[in-house]
Amino acid sequence: MVRPGELLDVLLAAGRRADSATHVRVLPARDGHPADWPAWADPDLVRGYRALGVERPWTHQAHAADSAWSGRHTVLSTSTGSGKSLALWLPALTAVRADVAAGTLDPGRIESVTRRGTTLYLCPTKALAADQLAGLDRLLTAAGTRDLRVATCDGDTSFEERRWVQDHADVVLTNPDFLHHALLPQHRRWTRLLASLRYVVLDECHAFRGVFGAHVALVLRRLRRLAESYGAHPVFLLASATTSDPAASAARLIGVEPEQVTAVTEDGSPAGRRTFVLWQPPELPGGDGPWSALLPEDDPWATALPVPAPDREPPAAPDVSDSPQAAPAAPPPEGSGPLGTGERLVAEADDRPRRTATAEVADLLADLTAAGARTLAFTRSRRGAESVATTTRAHLREIDPSLASAVQAYRGGYLPEERRALEKAIRSGELRALATTNALELGVDIAGLDAVLIAGWPGTRVSLWQQAGRAGRAGADGLVALVAREDPLDTFLVHHPGSIFDTPVEATVFDPTNPYVLAPHLCAAAAELPVRAGELDLFGGARAGQLLDELVERGALRRRPSGWYWTHAEPASRLTDLRGTGGDPVRVVESATGRLLGTVDAGSADATVHPGAVYVHQGLTFEVDELHQQDAVALVTRRDLEHGTWARWVSTTTIVTTDAQVRWGPLTWGYGQVDVTTQVIGYQRKHLPDMQVIGYTDLDLPARTLRTAAVWWTAPAEVLEAAGVTAELAPGALHAAEHASIGLLPLLATCDRWDLGGLSSALHVDTEQATVFVHDALAGGAGFAERGFTLGATWLRATRDAIASCPCATGCPACVQSPKCGNGNNPLEKHAAVRLLDAVLAHAPA
Repeated sequence: MVRPGELLDVLLAAGRRADSATHVRVLPARDGHPADWPAWADPDLVRGYRALGVERPWTHQAHAADSAWSGRHTVLSTSTGSGKSLALWLPALTAVRADVAAGTLDPGRIESVTRRGTTLYLCPTKALAADQLAGLDRLLTAAGTRDLRVATCDGDTSFEERRWVQDHADVVLTNPDFLHHALLPQHRRWTRLLASLRYVVLDECHAFRGVFGAHVALVLRRLRRLAESYGAHPVFLLASATTSDPAASAARLIGVEPEQVTAVTEDGSPAGRRTFVLWQPPELPGGDGPWSALLPEDDPWATALPVPAPDREPPAAPDVSDSPQAAPAAPPPEGSGPLGTGERLVAEADDRPRRTATAEVADLLADLTAAGARTLAFTRSRRGAESVATTTRAHLREIDPSLASAVQAYRGGYLPEERRALEKAIRSGELRALATTNALELGVDIAGLDAVLIAGWPGTRVSLWQQAGRAGRAGADGLVALVAREDPLDTFLVHHPGSIFDTPVEATVFDPTNPYVLAPHLCAAAAELPVRAGELDLFGGARAGQLLDELVERGALRRRPSGWYWTHAEPASRLTDLRGTGGDPVRVVESATGRLLGTVDAGSADATVHPGAVYVHQGLTFEVDELHQQDAVALVTRRDLEHGTWARWVSTTTIVTTDAQVRWGPLTWGYGQVDVTTQVIGYQRKHLPDMQVIGYTDLDLPARTLRTAAVWWTAPAEVLEAAGVTAELAPGALHAAEHASIGLLPLLATCDRWDLGGLSSALHVDTEQATVFVHDALAGGAGFAERGFTLGATWLRATRDAIASCPCATGCPACVQSPKCGNGNNPLEKHAAVRLLDAVLAHAPA
């Protein structure tokens, strides 16, 4: 195994890339603290764990297992690779084996025939369920037990296999989607499982956040309700990454009071020394290497501007510290911020754009792979994973052609058998590197990795530490590098390490009483069993009662003296989509062979698999011939293409309700429901890798409307005039302020910019003034816009400072350009945006 110190030298290229390392933090190793096996633990299971190398549990494992065995809901919130699964499976499997033993003590006596307890395991992804099944098989084989029946069951499970699971399985591994669409609506077929339910295991529960988390919380309430109707009262066991206030989050997820949940947060497992590097890609000297822009969505609009840089001191060596409490680095040198701002800069004072994060990560990944390291490179998109893998292989062919096959992409949308093969290959060492989306952030067991590269801030500190935890698992040392995109938040973070290392992780944010989420689940619950008045507290109390009345008025439900009933023929579970993907995934099928290549989320299909789009799969390019929206199928043809495609779209925002409003002198801040209508209108073809536009094609696709929550602020004419923002400058100033505020809101809310959308208008039809909107990108809202409304002054000050302190002359991806702008980042007026925000903040409350 390559040592992290040697890998850091590889990263810095013997000092040639030292300027890119803005900060190096060494996180010290941690000793492990073992405990004794609980007295109640099944001896065969203990023997199995010992055979697998677990001589004794760590203290957090023993504590959590004891809590679960005593019948308390328990959440275990510790670091990646700390062995949380053992703490969950030990009590659950021991309980099942105890029931099996009780039933075989005296098979001739009818009173000894008892119902075997069952366990339901839920996780966010099918991949994680498959990984857990493999781990359980290894454990039970090592334990020599033949009396436990374990099976996965999800949408891919055949009817015959599903019947066997219904009739015989002791432990069922599945996901919330299967519960919502199949198990709960057909609960009478699952009577044996539900009536015997002892434990419900929720793995990686920190992933249940935002609107998805609200959906899962309501599915779990429906599960509890049905289990109790069959006489079962299961104990919930939850495994989470390190989060803020895990007991409160777990209680909100399963629908109980926080006092009813035991939180175990003291991590007793050992951890190796971890070297964490913050990295800003270098500026482009008017161009870049031949593979620099294979993922242009990071900064496709970056162009070099002929503005001379001011004199400055040579850059200092990267700040290196040996502990999380290291002193902050010296302030950066004074530079030439926007005229009249007098700002100190967090970046070098030059206007040339920087390399994309994905191009930089591909370089680093190639060097690490060539040095013998086993590495994961996390990207922000499926296209990013494909691009990093393709670029890395191209680099490695120049060094050693045999190394190119050791790098692959891993992402959602691959077929299950492809993902399993890649997981097996990286575990065995057949592959040295995977370029992956966050599909590998969760707990699929891939140990023994030397390094992790992260292309762009992953959205939350929870996700950052989950991804970083993949480096040096099982107590080994590891190297992590966070490579900044040209994004205001990324730029800020790599120059403010305290915001990463010295700031607590976020709480998991979701709202189960969101009416747009709650209403369809009330219908689904009524279809399963009539909803009684005494059950309203389970679903949100008075708000649930109001929604039920509305649903009756609309004809969705019928009210009877005994409760609320669903009386329609179609399944109520079809009223909502847990993951907000807009419907069934679109299947990508090769026209010539009928081969299924993969899937694309319905919500992104218009922009990614429209006719003429380029679809990349394991480095091969396909062109989309047809998109059949009714059948959710995109037909593609294999072609060698030298261009990529980027969709263009238009959006409008209409205020539906104003739920809260605050006056800042002549300005108004509002919060409420809006309708956001978006339509893909065409796409650009850009030659790769030089990104030259070679054509534009119009598309005729339907408009799609999203009702969600938004925050907005207005700027009347007198404020614009005071800021020196003329009618000509206003659209660009508002547009720039909108982009930057979207980029900075993740500092205040548990989200990333891809959870948000926005619109700016010099004269909006609803407010009759210049207006900037920022909205949640999910139906009904997710609480992010509301957070922005609550912290409006703090948010806008951070936005203003981020723009003002950027050294570019007219705006760049690090301040006001957006990687998701449907208008090609035009118009943008950086200096006018700073003046406008100053004028707005002049009216902010003290």
